[in-house]
Amino acid sequence: MKQDLFSKDGKPLVSKVNFTGDLRDSIETSMSLIGGIRRLVAKGDTILLKPNYNTADPYPGSSDPEFIRSVIELLYEAGAEKVIVGARSAFLNSWKVLEQAGIVKTGKEAGAEVRVFGKNGWRVLFDRKGWKRVKVPDGRYLRKVSLAREAFEINKIVYVPLIKTHHSAEFTGAIKLSMGLVKPFFDQITFHLRNLREKLAELMLVVKPDLIIMDARKVFITGGPAKGKMQSPNLILASGNQVAIDVEGVKILQSYPGNSLQGSVWDLVQIKHAVELGQGPHNEEEYKVITS
Repeated sequence: MKQDLFSKDGKPLVSKVNFTGDLRDSIETSMSLIGGIRRLVAKGDTILLKPNYNTADPYPGSSDPEFIRSVIELLYEAGAEKVIVGARSAFLNSWKVLEQAGIVKTGKEAGAEVRVFGKNGWRVLFDRKGWKRVKVPDGRYLRKVSLAREAFEINKIVYVPLIKTHHSAEFTGAIKLSMGLVKPFFDQITFHLRNLREKLAELMLVVKPDLIIMDARKVFITGGPAKGKMQSPNLILASGNQVAIDVEGVKILQSYPGNSLQGSVWDLVQIKHAVELGQGPHNEEEYKVITS
């Protein structure tokens, strides 16, 4: 199990920073409040950076390329030797989606390698080398799953999720971002057949990020993930724990009247099941929020 590098006295830390208008400065501040990016990056490291590009819909339907650029630059400044921006979309031609979203151009300009998980196009259906099939220890709903090999071959992973409502998963944030590592289309389909939210939580049993930097400048409070009613909290969050940061992210969504997430955040299935699996805090007393 990965150690949470961004915790204190056994409690996960979550930073919550107001966006100042300067992306790099705001992201760097969010990191500094939980210990700084150099706590993760050692000189010569290769870092897998996982954004949200299920589609090429305009931000916040997908990740803002300029946000990703800032994270890439900060990782290099911290000593990383190579940053790989890895993604796959909901469509066969994932490379085209990444190009349309603008991340291919932006990522390359920032010095990163932009990579589609597995083979691009219809060949992904028969690709075995690009994926690793693993057993899910203690999985109740998910017994085996095929994930991008990069998740196992690159030992430092940074997630850069959005936070917004989702028509079938209730919400999408740091927990659900792991879905972008799952092989299309057969494995992907099994998630959606039943118990999607529980299976998303169980992905934490086989793959976890070392750091999460959440873009909550713009969010959907209904609909999602591609389109919905938008609000602008203008916040950036950072943490080493998917549950803690998602709880704080959902609270942001729930702060707006008319949001589609009713009831306690701790009763949302992704959160509730992840806690049952021992993957995060049980309540607000078990993690600490730091604001600037």
